Amino acid sequence: MSINTPSVPESARAPKVSSSTVELRAEPTPPSTLRLNLMRSGYLLMGLGLMVFRWPLLVQAVSMPAKESALLCILVAMSLLAFLGLKYPIAMLPILLFEVAWKVIWFAVVALPHLIANDMNDDTQQLLFSVLFGIAILAVTPWGYVWKCYVLARGDRWVRSA
Repeated sequence: MSINTPSVPESARAPKVSSSTVELRAEPTPPSTLRLNLMRSGYLLMGLGLMVFRWPLLVQAVSMPAKESALLCILVAMSLLAFLGLKYPIAMLPILLFEVAWKVIWFAVVALPHLIANDMNDDTQQLLFSVLFGIAILAVTPWGYVWKCYVLARGDRWVRSA
């Protein structure tokens, strides 16, 4: 039994042996302890930021419009998962990826056109300020590891082999 080992997707492990072939795959080098601790700082920033600014709003969720209350609950759930990332930074890596993805998409699709047109309203400007904290998440994400584990590694099988 292995305790506190980084979670590496099954598809990235090596070597794979079957009765007919031997398939070797390079196992991605886990991030360094420094990188893991930087990731933890990103999880902490996400978790605390959402805890301070979103958790207090939960008591008002019942009186909010449905989409706004759903978004609030999603953000509170994200903060709980971010806190779990303090213990399991590699296993919770998709949380960092989600955080980066939605912020980059929102910036490109919403904020950037307003910035170019110079017609940003106060709400969009306020959200842009909070989205810019995503730069910290960009900085602490181990992009080389992400590339090897999620892009280069062979995916899990789609059907059960005989």
